[in-house]
Amino acid sequence: MSNILEQKKAVVEEIKTKLSQAQSVVFVDYRGFTVAEDTELRNEFRKTGTEYKVLKNSMIELAAKELGIEGLDDHLKGPTAVAFGMTDPGAPARILLDFTKKAKKGTIKCALVSGEILDQAGVQALSELPPKEVLIAKMMGSLNAPITNFVGVLSATLRSLVYAVEAVRKQKAGEDE
Repeated sequence: MSNILEQKKAVVEEIKTKLSQAQSVVFVDYRGFTVAEDTELRNEFRKTGTEYKVLKNSMIELAAKELGIEGLDDHLKGPTAVAFGMTDPGAPARILLDFTKKAKKGTIKCALVSGEILDQAGVQALSELPPKEVLIAKMMGSLNAPITNFVGVLSATLRSLVYAVEAVRKQKAGEDE
């Protein structure tokens, strides 16, 4: 009997670790998913570094309670699979929303980001976040824009000076003839 209790404690500790380390966590009711669909979904998650597990609601509730996360109990009814977004906070929501729309099966229950519970609209907004690489590229472009514009202004001034000198040279060449 104590062996089972130890296993449950280990599962709760693992869930606590994943909940605290993940950038986002999305909870989904996976009813109706076939084995092939579930495998396809797991493959999509692997590509983005997202961990996907089917967990018992009671274990999730215990882990959340120990971490001080409140309000999650209302969403943990029926079968629950959990996607832990370890690297890209938008990836689990994006993949699950696309998958549930395409398969017309399963429903997103809620998401957890920085200890805050997001409803369906929040999950939709989370899914629309661009990946980290795109955000970094946009930031670098924004930082680079003033420098690029400054160089353009300087080169335009120098170009104007070159045209003026060339015009004077041509004018002098015309007078000498």
